[in-house]
Order: sequence, then C-alpha cells, then structure tokens
Amino acid sequence: MSAAPPGVAGPATRDGSRGRAVTILFTIAALLLALDLLTKHLALVNLEGREPVRVLGGLVWFSLVRNSGAAWGLGSDYTWVFPLITLGVVGWIVWMARTLRSLPWALSLGLVLGGALGNLADRIFRAPGVFVGHVVDMVSVLEPYGRTFPVFNLADSALFCGVVLAVGLELTGRRREGGRVGSGADSPVDDPAGQKETA
Repeated sequence: MSAAPPGVAGPATRDGSRGRAVTILFTIAALLLALDLLTKHLALVNLEGREPVRVLGGLVWFSLVRNSGAAWGLGSDYTWVFPLITLGVVGWIVWMARTLRSLPWALSLGLVLGGALGNLADRIFRAPGVFVGHVVDMVSVLEPYGRTFPVFNLADSALFCGVVLAVGLELTGRRREGGRVGSGADSPVDDPAGQKETA
C-alpha cells in the first residue's frame, strides 16, 4: 500500500489518535468525579455543624455550604434549571468526542465533563430532592462562607480550568479534530506521529 503524503495522517494514525484522546477525556472525567465525591463526603463528615477551619494564615478557609444556586447563590429559586443545562453540556461533550483527536482538547473537555458530572450528582441525589438538590461547597478564599469570593468545590475548579483551557485553545487556533486553523485540515500538530508514513 502507498504511504500517506508528508504531513497527512493515515487512517490508522487518525483512529489511534482519536482513541487516545477519547480515553484521556473520559479517564480525566471519571477521576475528577470520584475525587469530587470523595472531597464532598469528607467535607460533610468533618465540617458539618463545626466552625470554619482556617488554613494558610486565613488565605483559605474550609467552611461547609449547601448551595441551591450558582456562585453566591444566584438563581437559587431556579435550581431545577442547572441540571438541565448540565445535561446539555454533557451531551455536547459526548457528541464532540466522536471526532476528537486533539490531546489538549481532550484534557479541556475531560475537566469540564468531570466538573459538570460532580455537581450534577449533587443536583440529582442530594436533598431536598431530585433535580433540586443542593451542591456541597467547602473552599472559601480570604474569608469564611464566601464573603469575599464564592465558596467552591473541586468540580467548580475543574470546570473553571477546563473552560479557561478551551478558550486558550480556541484563541490559538487549535482544532478538536487535531491540527491548527489555517495549517490545513489534515495537519495533526497535536499528534507528531501523524506525520509519519503509514503502511
């Protein structure tokens, strides 16, 4: 069989890079979900009914908060809307995974998916009920109970980092299918192996 032209990935390489990207995406999401559930469990066990815990000289406080809304409790009267939005985001990420070959994009989407699933689990399974559950938050910056900055959790941090990374990838022209905008549709810059000849 003829080799692929220089700079063009062959079918086997494309399938391999897609498999790696999808594996990274869902592995990161699964690990984040597990860690988020663990940290929330530890917060409930160790902070329930107790005074906030001061660390790093007051730079960070651990204080348990059950949040029915978004940051600073915004939208607390419309708790049911947040899981619907989250389900839409999860569905979009799963759909995007069909053509995903970029490893940086896999990291970004894995962070967003893991964070989204962590808070979605709270909305579905925690009190006061299905789709209106309150999210468990426990990290406060500078002051306890989010008086300076919203109280957050690991899922929130993952979502923030994933979105910031996604914006950076978009601004630098990175494509989810691999390559860069303007460098040709078949230029897999995220997969150097794609430039090798395939049998």
